Amino acid sequence: MMNRFLFPRWTNKFVPALGIFALCGAAYAGVLFLGATDDFTLNPGYQPTQPIPFSHKLHAGELKMDCRYCHVNVDKGAQATVPPTSKCINCHSPIGADGAPQYAAVHPASEKLRVLHESWETGLSVPWVRIHRLPDFVFFDHSAHVNRGVSCVTCHGRIDTMEKVYQAKELSMAWCVDCHRHPDEHIRPVEFVTKLDWEPAEGEGTRAEIGKRLREEKGIHPRDNCAVCHR
Repeated sequence: MMNRFLFPRWTNKFVPALGIFALCGAAYAGVLFLGATDDFTLNPGYQPTQPIPFSHKLHAGELKMDCRYCHVNVDKGAQATVPPTSKCINCHSPIGADGAPQYAAVHPASEKLRVLHESWETGLSVPWVRIHRLPDFVFFDHSAHVNRGVSCVTCHGRIDTMEKVYQAKELSMAWCVDCHRHPDEHIRPVEFVTKLDWEPAEGEGTRAEIGKRLREEKGIHPRDNCAVCHR
């Protein structure tokens, strides 16, 4: 008589373990889905209120401060880094030219900088709210892009015109992959990466033509396989 069981009876003890494994897999997939579709990741227009009303329009736009003065690591490592309080104090010292504290009683505008001055006095970091976020399972290297001529404006928009910074681009996987597959429009001479209003001079060609020429000269070949961002 043929045995009606496909597997020996001792394998039954593995059934609960398989069930638990399946539940864990479903939970993991759910976390990945929620992370990839989270409003903080895929939410152009996200504009939180910061503890200090820092104006990029004033600093990067009107004063023409180079992005790399504050975000010192943007061309050196994966993270752009938020400037420490000591960097801000270089320009916004709590002590005035006459030696008096520059708080509201002395200088009305300094009330906006009270959080900065308190940070300087206490040694506690300013609680800046992060705007541009990627899921933890995504790797992005700022220096790899900046040093190849991909401007800040490509991912962050016209930061130099924003009184209050917001997320200007989608930052989705499809959006990133499309740029890797069609990079020419986004590549410019490296010396202009922080000049957000850069336009090609007359006779130089279009952005795409310049980008294609630079890409071929420098051997820039963006990859679009999974391992590039998911390591």
